[in-house]
This record gives sequence, structure tokens and C-alpha cells, in this order.
Amino acid sequence: MNKILVPTDFSDQAENALKVAAMLAKTYNAEIYLLHMMEIPMQHTDPANSHSDIPETLFFMKLAQKRFADLMEQDYLQGITVHETVKADITFNEIKDSCKELDIDFIVMGSHGATGLKEMFVGSNAEKVVRTSEVPVLVIKNEHNSFNVSDFVFASDFKNDNKDTYKQAVKFAEAFGSRIHLLLVITSSNFMTTYEAKSRINDFISGQKFDNYTITIHNDSTVEQGILNVSKDLNADLIGISTHGRQGIAHFFNGSISEDLVNHAKRPVITFKI
Repeated sequence: MNKILVPTDFSDQAENALKVAAMLAKTYNAEIYLLHMMEIPMQHTDPANSHSDIPETLFFMKLAQKRFADLMEQDYLQGITVHETVKADITFNEIKDSCKELDIDFIVMGSHGATGLKEMFVGSNAEKVVRTSEVPVLVIKNEHNSFNVSDFVFASDFKNDNKDTYKQAVKFAEAFGSRIHLLLVITSSNFMTTYEAKSRINDFISGQKFDNYTITIHNDSTVEQGILNVSKDLNADLIGISTHGRQGIAHFFNGSISEDLVNHAKRPVITFKI
């Protein structure tokens, strides 16, 4: 992990994420790229438009610069290389493009989640980033005075297409000295015996040298609820899950467990793109 992207709107949730990103940067000796997305109407940024209001655009730019300057004075960023980037009218697909442009390999962002009608029609910003990101995304919900990951729940179906994401999770766990709890949730619609489940997990991790793990087979009404329940029982510091990043009509019908967790979990969630 060399370059960490932190999208910010200068809210409390965004600063919670920045504080965690700072801890990660010190652990990995990484740089932070702060990305502010300015919501400026296109007529304010299009020189060809006769109604373009350049002074208002400059006002928002100067305001962003002042907020960046205030952030840079915070003690928790001292000793860390921090780059500031401002983009206007950015979409969440363009965050993916920014990651490629800046060679980002990790995203940390804050979220207050989303539920009910808001989730159905709007969703959380973090959910949209998780859906489009090619790099791991760590979603932070609360303030952390220290980001220690002793117990890390890695939930999976333990099929072969998840093996690369597990390797990424192991690297993260090794950096923090974490124990990984390998979790397979069984529901009525994807039933298998405990013996079959354990065999699948053991086959999945065969060849891996990482040995600081436990195996949990859990029955529940839904996979998401199973992950939340086990994480609560273990008092886990982090939930990890793979995501296919479905979009469009496939996402509408199939949904995404990782995005639901980002919206509903009260503890940090890290997603790895398959």
C-alpha cells in the first residue's frame, strides 16, 4: 500500500476516514491523496456559456483551499506526505479514473450509511464507490482514536474466484497482526452440510502460509445478517468481503452483499474487487 485516496467533503465522517488513513499511512509508509468533489453547476465552469459565473467558481475553489489548509494543520497528519486534489462535477465512475490517473492502490472513505427509502433511491456515497472501485475500499463509520484490527472477519463463499481477494486480506491482516475469522454463512437457499462447508474452506486456503485464522460456519436467514451477527458476537474490528461490482440491471436484480454491509454495518468494512 503506497498511495491512499481519501475522498472528502470536509464533513465529520470524512475526517473520521482521514484519521484512519493517516494511521494506515504511518503503518505502511504511504502517501495520502485527498480528493474533494466540488458540486458546481456546469454553467459555472463552462467558459462557452454566456452565463458562466467565474467569481462564484473561484469562491468555491478558495473555500476548498482554506479547508485543505485547515486540515493540513491537524496533528494526526504531521509527518505524512499529503497531496490535495479538487475536481468539479465528479461522478463516482470518475473516482475510479482518478485512481488510475494517480496510481492509487487503496481508498479510505467515511460514511453514515443509508437505510429505507434513502437506500432504495439514493444509496450511500460509499456504496457507489464500492460498486465501481478496482482497488480495495475501507469504509469508516465512526471516529477511531486508534485503528487496531485484532479480529478481522473475512466473509466469502470460498469459491476459486475469491482467492486473489483473500490474498489481499491476508496482507492487510499481516500488517496489523490480525486474526482472520473465515466465515461461510449458510442459508436455506444455499444449503450445504457443515462437512461440505469446512472442506470447501480448507481447499480454498490450501497452499497459504498464513495460519492465524479460525473457521466459522454459521446458519442464518440471509448472508448479510449472518455476517453482521457473527461480527457482533466476535466483537470484530473489521469486516472484509469480496465484491463483483455489479452495475446496471444486474445490480438491480442481484444486489450486492458488500454494498448492503457498507450501508448497514456499524463497524468498518473493507471490500476487495474480484
